[in-house]
Amino acid sequence: AGCASVEQTHRMATSFNLQEATIASVQEAIATRQLTCVQLTRMYLERIAAYDRQGPTLRAIITVNPKAMEQAAEMDRQYWANPASRPPLHCIPLILKDNFDTFDMPTTGGNVSMKSSVPLTDAFTVARMRKAGALILAKANLQEFARGGMSFSSLGGQVRNPYDLTRTAGGSSGGTGAAIAANFALLGTGSDTGQSIRSPASANSLVGIRPTRGLVSRGGVIPNSLTQDEIGPIARTVTDAALLLDVMAGYDPADPVTALGHGRKPQSYTHRLAKDALRGARIGVMTNLQGTQERHREVNRVMAKVADAFESLGATIVRFEIAEYGTLANAVATSRLEARTVMEKYFATLGTQAPIRSFQELVKANRSAVQKTLADELSVADGM
Repeated sequence: AGCASVEQTHRMATSFNLQEATIASVQEAIATRQLTCVQLTRMYLERIAAYDRQGPTLRAIITVNPKAMEQAAEMDRQYWANPASRPPLHCIPLILKDNFDTFDMPTTGGNVSMKSSVPLTDAFTVARMRKAGALILAKANLQEFARGGMSFSSLGGQVRNPYDLTRTAGGSSGGTGAAIAANFALLGTGSDTGQSIRSPASANSLVGIRPTRGLVSRGGVIPNSLTQDEIGPIARTVTDAALLLDVMAGYDPADPVTALGHGRKPQSYTHRLAKDALRGARIGVMTNLQGTQERHREVNRVMAKVADAFESLGATIVRFEIAEYGTLANAVATSRLEARTVMEKYFATLGTQAPIRSFQELVKANRSAVQKTLADELSVADGM
C-alpha cells in the first residue's frame, strides 16, 4: 500500500467519490485496491487544511491527529497481511467531539485552560472504536464544555455551518456536525444533555442518534449531568450511524447505568433498517414546538412532508401539545445541579500532570485567562 504521492491521491479522487463515501463504499474500494487507507486519510486531511482555518474558515476542528498518516500506513500493512481479519470500521476516519478522552491527543472541552490536558486513557467508546479499526482523525470544536447551543469556545472560536456561513451549525456538538457535513471525515461523535446531538444533525443535514439511557457508556467523556448526559454517533447516512452505534454500545462497569442495556443489544442495528420497519409504529409530533413566525414556515413544511412520508410507510402520526413544556423542561434540567459534582469526578481521573485537576482550579484558571486578555487589550490600547 505504502505512501502515495499527492498526484496519485488526486487521481484516486477522480475514481472514488469522497463526497458521497459511506463505510461500505470505502471498504469495497480498499478491498478491490482502488483505494488505500493512506490515500483516503490524505484526502480528508487536505479538506481540513483547505476549509477549516482558511477559505470558509469553518473552525470545526480543534486538534488534528499528528500521527494520522503514520497510523493509516500501519492499517494498510495490517490489512494486506491478512485481509480476512478486517475489523468492522477498518480505516474509517472518525472525528470525536473534543470532550471524548483520547490518550494520545488533548481533550479540552474547548476551554483554553485545558488545551494541554491529555487524559491517561481513552474513553470507553473511543477504545471500542479503535479496536473496531477506526482511525481517529481529529477532535472537533464544541460549545465550551458542551454547555450551550451555539458551538463557540475560547479555544476553537465560533463554528460555522458549511451550508450557510451565516447560520448556526447547532450545538453543542456543532463542530462534529460541521466537520461531517464538510466531509472532513466519514463518521463523528457527539454528546447530548439537552439536544446536542440532534441539533447539529438537523442543522447540517446529518443523522444523529441520542441513544436510550443505558445503551452507551459515558465513561471518559467530560460530563455535565449524570442524569441526562448521553453520547452517540453523527453520520451522513442512517446505515453508517447504525454501524457506529453497533461499536459504541456495550456494558461498561465504570458507568453502572449501562447495566440497563446489558444483554439487550441486537446483533446489529442495521438489521432494523427494513422497508416495513415503521409499520404499526406510533410517532408523536409535538406541534407547539413548531415556530409560528414567517421564518419557521419552510421548516414546518418540510416537517409536514416527513410526517406524511412516515404515514405512507405504515406509521400512525399522533399530533399533540404540551402547553407547559417550557416550564417543565426547565424544571427537570439537571445539569445546573449536577455539573460541579460530575466534573470534579472527571478531573480526578486526569492525573497529577493535568493542567486542571479540580472545578475550583478551572474557575481560577479561567478568571486568570480573562484577566490576561483584558490586560493585553489595555496594553495595546496604551500603546496606540
